[in-house]
Amino acid sequence: MPEERLSSKPSEFEKAALVHLNSVFAVARRMTKNQTDAEDLVQETYLKAYRFFHRFQPGTNCRAWLLRILTNIFINKYRQKAREPQSVEFQQAEDYRLNQQLLAPNRNPDPEESLWSQVGKEQIKKALETLPEEFRLAVVLCFVEGFSYDEIAEILGVRLGTVKSRIHRGRLLLKTQLLNYAQQMGLLKE
Repeated sequence: MPEERLSSKPSEFEKAALVHLNSVFAVARRMTKNQTDAEDLVQETYLKAYRFFHRFQPGTNCRAWLLRILTNIFINKYRQKAREPQSVEFQQAEDYRLNQQLLAPNRNPDPEESLWSQVGKEQIKKALETLPEEFRLAVVLCFVEGFSYDEIAEILGVRLGTVKSRIHRGRLLLKTQLLNYAQQMGLLKE
């Protein structure tokens, strides 16, 4: 590799990748649910990204590339430590029941929005952390980080249909958790 290329690599990397550090850390924090593990995960991600920066194609989405690396490291390293995630069965009847609770009579025109405005951010964060890993990753990348389904499929290395399914199931689980919380607080009648 020419000496010029070696000396320009750090500044190219800094310009392209370091601007996404806060975003990558936020995703890592949500994945690991732990500050220290998130820091380690981000460090490994940036080390690997730097080592393989020659594979990055300028003009493409560097943030998505970094999150792909982050996700792969997380899956390979942290998932091995954890036991297999529980499989979750969902039925259309459960989704219908949850929606009916939200649409009960004598509610505001947009009951879901009214309910979620009363549920605190801390409860939403806790509910998000209870999701099984594969659903949590898809939901975080979609609703927190704002990636499209296609970008999420690329980041997670899964098919588009899998992303849609995980987001749908993740939303149902979140809705269930938050409705249970709202009932405990007396915001909803059982």
